This record gives sequence, C-alpha cells and structure tokens, in this order.
Amino acid sequence: MANKEIPYKIYLEESEMPREWYNVRADMKIKPAPLLNPATGKPINAEELGHVFCEELVKQELDDTTRLIPIPQPILDFYKMYRPAPLVRAYCLEKKLGTPAHIYYKFEGNNTSGSHKLNSAIAQAYYAKEQGLVGVTTETGAGQWGTALSMACSYFGLDCNVYMVKCSYEQKPFRREVMRTYGAKVTPSPSESTAVGRQILAEFPGTTGSLGCAISEAVEAATTRPGYRYVLGSVLSQVLLHQSIIGMEAKAALEKYGVKADIIIGCAGGGSNLGGLISPFMGEKLRGEADYHFIAVEPASCPSLTRGKYVYDYCDTGRVCPLSKMYTLGSSFIPAPNHAGGLRYHGMSSVLSELYDQGLMEARSVKQTEVFEAAEYFARVEGILPAPESSHAIKVAIDEAVKCRETGEAKNIVFGLTGTGYFDMLAYEKFHDGKMTDYIPTDDELAASLSKTPKF
Repeated sequence: MANKEIPYKIYLEESEMPREWYNVRADMKIKPAPLLNPATGKPINAEELGHVFCEELVKQELDDTTRLIPIPQPILDFYKMYRPAPLVRAYCLEKKLGTPAHIYYKFEGNNTSGSHKLNSAIAQAYYAKEQGLVGVTTETGAGQWGTALSMACSYFGLDCNVYMVKCSYEQKPFRREVMRTYGAKVTPSPSESTAVGRQILAEFPGTTGSLGCAISEAVEAATTRPGYRYVLGSVLSQVLLHQSIIGMEAKAALEKYGVKADIIIGCAGGGSNLGGLISPFMGEKLRGEADYHFIAVEPASCPSLTRGKYVYDYCDTGRVCPLSKMYTLGSSFIPAPNHAGGLRYHGMSSVLSELYDQGLMEARSVKQTEVFEAAEYFARVEGILPAPESSHAIKVAIDEAVKCRETGEAKNIVFGLTGTGYFDMLAYEKFHDGKMTDYIPTDDELAASLSKTPKF
C-alpha cells in the first residue's frame, strides 16, 4: 500500500484488539536469570513470592515458557474504554525535519491516567480482587503508575496505598491530587511511617527519594498488613507481559498498511514501556522471522544500561525485595531530582537486561535539557505535549530521522509516546526559565554505589 494512503492516525477496530498478552521470555533461548531470595541467595519459589504478590501474578512472573496468555474478559472490557490506542504517522514532524524517514508513534495518553501504566494497573487490580484481597500498596515516581493504580483500584473497590518519590510528590502536586480523587492514600517517600523509611532517612538525611526507596516502603506496608499485597508498575516480567498489548497493537496497525518498522525506540527506566512496545517485534527477531534495530533511551542522570553493571542486585534501597540479575547502578544509588521521575530507577528489567547483554538492542543516554528541547519541538509540531519520560524517545527518534535526511534513507521509525506532560508543567517552567540543569553522576559516585552490590 502506498504511503500516501496511510491515515494520520491508524486505529484498529475493536474486533482487532489483541485478546492475549505476549510473553517474550518464551522465545528467548537464554532466559533471564531467576529472582533470588535475599535471605538464602537461592532461586525464589512461588510460595515465597506469594507473601508479597498476588497468586496469579506470581504464576505469570515465573512463567518463561508460555508464549501467549489469554487476557481475562473483565480486563478486556476495561481496556475497551481507551483501547485500541492509535498509532500515529507523524507527517507534520517529518515535513518539519525535511526527512525521508517515515515516523510513527504509539500514543498511550488517551486515558485519565495519562500514560501506558493503566494497561498493567487494571490487570494487577483485577487479580487482587479475584484473590479476595482488601487492598494493595505500591510506589510511584512521576505519578503515572500511582494514578493508574488508583483508577484501577477504584474500579474494583480496592484500598490503594501509594508511596510517591518525595521530589515528585513536591514537583507534581496535581498528579498527587488525581490519585487522591480516585481514593488513594499518597505518602511522600521516604517517610517516617515505615521502619525502612526511617532507616533511609537516618542514612540519607534530607534525601529527595528514589523509586528504590519507595519500593522498600510499599513492600513493608504490604507484608505487615493482612489482606494486602504489593504491586509494581515496571521492572517485573509480569508487568512487561501486560504491557505487551502496546507492541501487539502497534505491530497489527503497521501490518494493516503493509509497513515494516526498521527502528523501534522507547524510553527506559524500569522497562515497562520499552518492553511492552518491543516484545512482539523482538519475538520475531528471536525466532529469525524479521530483524529490527531496537534503541533504549535512558536519562544521563540514571544510566543503568549505559554505565551500570550486569549483576545480581537488590530491587529496592531497603534490601527487602528479591534479588534480580539486571543492569544496575547499585540499590543505594539515589539519582538527582530529575524531572523524568518515572525513569529514576537504579536498575533495569531482567528481561531487557538479558536482551541487551546478548546484543539484541542498543542503549543511549541523553541529557535532560536536550530531552526538553525535543519535547518542546515535538509539541509545537505535532500538537501533543509529551511527558518528560516519553520525550527521551522523541529525542532519539528525531536524531534518527535527521540521520536519514543526511543519508537519504527512507527508514520506518517507530517510538513509544507513553503519555502526556500536562501534569509536568513545573518541569517545563524550569526549562523555559533556564533553571534546568544536567546532572551526570561521576564514575566515583557510581563506583561507590556499585561496590555495595551483593557478592556471589
């Protein structure tokens, strides 16, 4: 089909929406290393994980052989409120850049939470409800996950307790208030309300927090209260599984118009968006059916893939969660108060870490001011104000399109626009006022944090 026939927005029909999640681990010849029990150092089993997570989610976390997992009907019914999400051909951006490249973005901001996070939040809330739980606890960085989970819990009548990274709690009051509107209790982390929070505050007085800190508090809160379990918005294999609907839809939309992606780009913090977008395409690459160039984009202030080490490490600052083999900066690493709060995590998904270690994808780190320059450029040209996290992918997508202009190659570039930035205006204000800075950790800072990773 000729490119001129491709509409600005490609929508799948409701009947074309995926009915199954895709588990990329099933096609990986070398599987991600197992989670380890922090007390014994041995692979953690379902019973042990069941003290922290919902039973069905534990099954999904440990399943690395089932390729397709049916989506329960109640989750599909909820998805229909905002899915299928559009795949947009960025005609205006292409024209402005003067590039022969064809640029597409999968837009996940068409829901009240403003991001892709709702795809997994509703699944995790559903399984908690099915198990008969009272409520769940979680952490949130920029606030998209906390917002999504509060919506999902409200839908199923569950109690929702959110530990929000302190710098984001202060920088993003409107996101916090959306959570409270949906009935969530929101606590700035680290806090005095948990033992691990008090410990972190004693060790790092005045800290602005991190996702690792908030995770520790949320896990403690869940495991010390009957009828509660902990849920996580990124990193875990179960989350990448739920988010695979992004890539499944994107792939189906491209195939509908006979388009094959050449380059697929996603922002990378813990890995939920990137993993969700690339999974079905990566599956084709793993099976030898097609080839793609995958690019993970992370902030230079928290560069786990580009400057971290691939070792077993704690998933949280308080060292109460299972150990995961991943690219990490060390669980004690607390990044500067970067405005891309959803990317302020010290480690990367074990699935993505293994794929990266095998050389199946590239990783790049970008500075915060460059990211906001790209965000502003995109907003002025395409009419959507992007989230800071998404803008990391925008930055590299523009870079790749400019390369195509220089070489004359008409490549198909696909990137994930994870959500909108309308709750991030304080960050945009700092950028416009020239008060935004680029923090890049020194080698000594990273070495000090990495020296504390457990030895095996």
